[in-house]
Amino acid sequence: MELRLSNKIEAILYLKGQPLSIAQLAEYAGCDRHTLEEGLIELIDDYAHRNSALEVVETLSGTYSLQLKANFQELVQTLIPVELGVGALRTLAAIALRSPMTQTELVNLRGSGAYQHVQELVEQGFVRKRRPLDGRSFLLDVTDKFYQYFQLEQLPQLLSSSDNEQEADLPEEQLK
Repeated sequence: MELRLSNKIEAILYLKGQPLSIAQLAEYAGCDRHTLEEGLIELIDDYAHRNSALEVVETLSGTYSLQLKANFQELVQTLIPVELGVGALRTLAAIALRSPMTQTELVNLRGSGAYQHVQELVEQGFVRKRRPLDGRSFLLDVTDKFYQYFQLEQLPQLLSSSDNEQEADLPEEQLK
């Protein structure tokens, strides 16, 4: 019995447990991108028409993930609460609002306690920490898990448009 490609993709997404790109999915499934995309569309359509707690979604970064539907978020928070203190949440908010930002900028903004918060947020999977080519302060940005957990899809667009509106209200000499 040969597996349908959509079932194979479903198994890959489940087993990997993280968002995957089309190229990664095609490699794991052993097929070309076009064939993979057809199978992925079939899988997404299957989930859209079945009464399931799961769905296949495209993330902001263009990867695909098998995850719980949004209406199960309260159950997730009850069963698997993320224990973040107020300081860590404020640090996470600062990173999300200014993402990407350097760790030095964050420490200047939030104080030296931000180092511990960043470590905690990286361990929880909400923040990605990477060293830039110049080797200076780490660059920090939020991960797909952040957007999924807090059910945010439009954060970058909302912030950039509100920033532009605020700048439009400022006198020109303040913008320099």
